[in-house]
Amino acid sequence: MKSRVRARANIALIKYWGKTNPALNIPAVGSISVTLESLWSETEVEFDARFRSDTLLLDGDSRPEQLERVSRCLDILRERAGVKTHARVVSDNNFPTGAGLASSASGFAALSAAAAHALELDLSPRELSIVARRGSGSAARSVFGGYVEMHAGSAADGRDSYAEPLLAAEAWPLEVVIAITERGEKAVGSRAGMESSASTSPYYPAWIATSESDLRAGREAVLKHDFDALAEVVEHSCLKMHAVAMANRPPLIYWNPATLDCMQAVKALRAGGLPVFFTIDAGPQLKAICEPDARPAVVGALRELPGVADVIVSGLGPGVEIR
Repeated sequence: MKSRVRARANIALIKYWGKTNPALNIPAVGSISVTLESLWSETEVEFDARFRSDTLLLDGDSRPEQLERVSRCLDILRERAGVKTHARVVSDNNFPTGAGLASSASGFAALSAAAAHALELDLSPRELSIVARRGSGSAARSVFGGYVEMHAGSAADGRDSYAEPLLAAEAWPLEVVIAITERGEKAVGSRAGMESSASTSPYYPAWIATSESDLRAGREAVLKHDFDALAEVVEHSCLKMHAVAMANRPPLIYWNPATLDCMQAVKALRAGGLPVFFTIDAGPQLKAICEPDARPAVVGALRELPGVADVIVSGLGPGVEIR
């Protein structure tokens, strides 16, 4: 009863921020993302009657603060399989963990797929997306490759809150250039930040009210391969999300000075005619999305900024893979 799965991080173009049901991890708004080829989590799950409890090894370290979330996700699948066997989970990321690069998305997508495979559960991709969502809201999207849309849904039990493919990666092969401006884990995680926004940010109701129009615009731009339209709505969605967080009490500011420098650099490149735009998740790392021919110029511009520690380049990648 053992399986190993690779799942990739995804970057939200149309952002998700907030939950209608934190216990079931049901998002308050829908979202659209791209799955990245070069950033992945590889997770092995083994069930064995000899194990007296679930254990987790993440990037070579025991992470007891993460174990409860992992066990809750495993419990969903154990119940479906009719077993109570404990599991050993070993997971490794090939990129910084907890630093605003969607490591929870790839991690919980890999965990859910590996556990389901080890338990010989025949889950549809939609069912797997729902299970992954219970571990991390954005993990529902990492089940799939390319461009992905997450539906917030309206059912109280979350049965209609799932992701599905929107457009294949090869249909519009954009590239993502990631400027790493800080390697450590962020002080406030996304889950805590969302809870704070919902209860304290005066901008949160407006964020919810305008989400559907952003989704429509983003979906149409992706399906039409309209780069300029996508650039406009993606940057708008990003800045709105961070404005909501900044208006929290206490304020939640994920950016650092280098993040701002990267934003200005991308804006200058696009003003000069280069097809590139930016987005930033809940962290200090900027992601520049560009057409393939623009990649060398984007990499060069970001790499030369003083606060940029590293630059990662990725194309768009596939969904979960059994190893």
